[in-house]
Amino acid sequence: MQVFGLDIGGSGVKGAPVDIASGTLLAERFRIPTPQPAAPHALIATAAEVVRHFGWEGPVGCGFPAVLKAGVVKTAANIAPEWIGFDLGAGLREALGCPVTVLNDADAAGLAEMRWGAGRGVDGLVLMVTLGTGIGTALFVKGQLVPNTELGHIEIRGKDAELRASDRVREQKELSWKEFAKRVDEYLLTMERLFWPDLIIIGGGVSKYADKFIPRLSTSAQVVPAQMQNNAGIAGAALTAVPEAPVPAQPPVATEQ
Repeated sequence: MQVFGLDIGGSGVKGAPVDIASGTLLAERFRIPTPQPAAPHALIATAAEVVRHFGWEGPVGCGFPAVLKAGVVKTAANIAPEWIGFDLGAGLREALGCPVTVLNDADAAGLAEMRWGAGRGVDGLVLMVTLGTGIGTALFVKGQLVPNTELGHIEIRGKDAELRASDRVREQKELSWKEFAKRVDEYLLTMERLFWPDLIIIGGGVSKYADKFIPRLSTSAQVVPAQMQNNAGIAGAALTAVPEAPVPAQPPVATEQ
């Protein structure tokens, strides 16, 4: 079965059709920079443009950088504050005229890695950490997702962790890989003290440079790069739109025509 996967992020909106059996993108992903300010109607119009680029008319799964409850946005850390209280599922359904499923973007990436990637077959506690515009997290216990964890906002040295150890901060402060690794290590050690994960998966665009910072980390848990790299969000979002596919413990809400 084919589903369109849509990944809305703080810096870009990207998507592609996905083969649900393998998690493979069936075409080169198409990306448009996130409009600034990233207000609801502008961002939904951009998302619709990505989907229409492929002439797609079937089901769509969408990952979004916020806590979502019944399709409604509850937080706005890296998007416009006007999003809070906005029904993303209904907005996308109206714009696209097709069934849409929405969930947190890090949760989407984590689902993909657990199904097809670095977390496949791991039965313990797995923590997925996406390092990008912010820090996203997805937590799995025996393969089941604990949805909407916002562990990138835990306080470290008086700041949100993502204001110290995200990839955006690395670029803005021109941190060396050694300096970046030190900050990421401090964050992951905090996660380890709280959750004692068996495996930590590092995702986001920076995962393709894993060899530059992961060997410098000192956690007890094994830390590995996401195998699907930056396509995990697209594939995982698509996965949630398939009724018979494995879904999180609290399934995202699908909006129907």
